Amino acid sequence: MAYQKVVEMLGDNLASLLELAKKWLVDWAVDAKKLLHALQNIRKDDLLGLVDGTHEIKAKPQPEKFALLADLGTITVPDDYVHGKELGSLNQKDFYYFNTNATDKNFPNPSRILKPGDKLRVRAFKQVSPGSTTSVERMEFLAKQKAVHTGAQGASLVYKQKRNELPKGYWYCSFDEKDRLWKDAVGYHRVPYVRADTDGDFEFSLGNFGHDWRAGI
Repeated sequence: MAYQKVVEMLGDNLASLLELAKKWLVDWAVDAKKLLHALQNIRKDDLLGLVDGTHEIKAKPQPEKFALLADLGTITVPDDYVHGKELGSLNQKDFYYFNTNATDKNFPNPSRILKPGDKLRVRAFKQVSPGSTTSVERMEFLAKQKAVHTGAQGASLVYKQKRNELPKGYWYCSFDEKDRLWKDAVGYHRVPYVRADTDGDFEFSLGNFGHDWRAGI
């Protein structure tokens, strides 16, 4: 049998092989039958090299969950910008829906408070994996992109300066650390977003940090 041949081949290195097999089976979810077949047909030198660590083993790369949707270039914070009044400067009648809880009072302390003259590159990413993702997964991805979190005020400026360049049919969420988001009466931490509808209308509203997000959001 294949297992007996492997045991005879390895001798004192059997314990190391078992540890290696555990990593294959548990950590990397390799099919047990395929693993046994591979061990049966592997050369002795290669097998010993895997056990000794002289041969490199690479885990199967995980598919990306997010991809670039649009590079919107740079926005410049206006000279007359006032952080505590930015959301109040939006004309709510310009939106087909505006959540009245999206106020400067409720969102006073984003991770990055913008100042007049600041220049920031704006990129939008979309989910490309099936199913849903969590806010934590999205924050982890944004950290890899070295994103700065400018809060509801940042979403407001993107709407003002880049709304005609936003691909339609998507929600543009301005994520931040959970404790920097407004908590509503029910206890949900709310995530500001701008929705660009396919018919050209816009919505300024709030999602829930604790809820999962689907593709398109």
